[in-house]
Amino acid sequence: MAATATMAVVCVVGVVMALAGLRHQMADYRRDTLIAEAVRVSDNVRLNGAPHILSGGVSEAAQLFDAKGKLIASSPNLKGTARPLLADSAANSANYASQERCDLPAFRGRCMIVLRFPIPLDEGTWMLYAATPAPAWYSHPAQLTALVGGALLLVAMTAIGTYLIVSRTLAPVAAISHQLAKITKSDLTHRVPMPKYDDELHELAQVTNRMLDRAQAAVEQQLRFASDASHDLRSPLTAMRAQLEQAMMYPKETDWPKTADMLLGSVERQQDLVADLLQMSRLDAGRGAPHDVVNLSDLVQDELDRRPRGVDVVRRLTPGVIVKGEHIGLARLLTNLLDNAERHACSAVTVTVGREPGTAVLEVADDGEGIPAHLRETVFQRFVRLNASRVKDPGGTGLGLPIARQIAQAHGGSLTIEDSPRGARFVLRLPLGEAEAPR
Repeated sequence: MAATATMAVVCVVGVVMALAGLRHQMADYRRDTLIAEAVRVSDNVRLNGAPHILSGGVSEAAQLFDAKGKLIASSPNLKGTARPLLADSAANSANYASQERCDLPAFRGRCMIVLRFPIPLDEGTWMLYAATPAPAWYSHPAQLTALVGGALLLVAMTAIGTYLIVSRTLAPVAAISHQLAKITKSDLTHRVPMPKYDDELHELAQVTNRMLDRAQAAVEQQLRFASDASHDLRSPLTAMRAQLEQAMMYPKETDWPKTADMLLGSVERQQDLVADLLQMSRLDAGRGAPHDVVNLSDLVQDELDRRPRGVDVVRRLTPGVIVKGEHIGLARLLTNLLDNAERHACSAVTVTVGREPGTAVLEVADDGEGIPAHLRETVFQRFVRLNASRVKDPGGTGLGLPIARQIAQAHGGSLTIEDSPRGARFVLRLPLGEAEAPR
């Protein structure tokens, strides 16, 4: 629409300029023709004397005055008019002059091109006045018709071309909008069609499809998370309900202290699971405390001193390893790794803190049976527990290692399982803090 309006304005301006140019050329042509006719009359006066009537040629009116200003001859339509057609202060000038006048008494309502042409003679300078109609503003009806018709045709072609181009350009947008309208919160399988040309719309469609992929993956992950969480929450509740129902059926035969201990164990398991679920939801939402400068060596030392372990813990701590992170989150990561290592260790757990170029490294290794290479990524999936883990710790939640990896990723690092001569070796790598960067 804007392109059509712009073209219409351009066409109007072009038509006006073309008409003005044509009228100017036509006016110059008529003025030159008057001058040529005046030269012819001047030559005739010099050779044959003054004529009685001025007629013929392109001029519509003509007057001839002698040197004293007496009317000698005129055209039939000016008979009886003794005043010059063009009266000005340069009436005795030796140069010719022309003007376009629309206020002449002899030509009411019309515009005329009037020429004043001096004729030098022996007795003085005679003055010839000739007038011809000035061209109309539209020059000629045929020219006006051609210009207006051409402008309208150009505007129409522009409008049609703009419509076709815009329709073809917006067709992919309409297809994308149509597909997006089909997407609901319960159906994220639809994807927008990819435009044929590699342009901005193609890039927009790619970004939209990637966003839909992420949204679908997030929804599916949430659904799996809710399903697994409900299952794990239901298990301790079912055990507690069964224990309470059995105790209520035989209240006198029930060993209430023993029942209370069993219920307390189920409550603790449920409490741990809820805490893990809350931690996981915070990590998924990207919520965490601001990162500060943390001495990783001191943090590991404090955590190992805070809680005694059921197996020997070998410490290999390089002092002064600085990282930037959240103290509570890193402590939770270390605790999860230590709990997992203690659960599978036969006799000892080795904790190592060191440096690599630009990287702080924390290793937690046990001397247990280890994890097969093809299952090393599986253990980081939520609620996944290997058979050995279920046997050694039936009350585990299967969220400790996934939480540890998410904390590592939130700190810009990585948590992996690497080769070890015996047992499993978990390796955390974090960027060194600013104070450590030059080392």
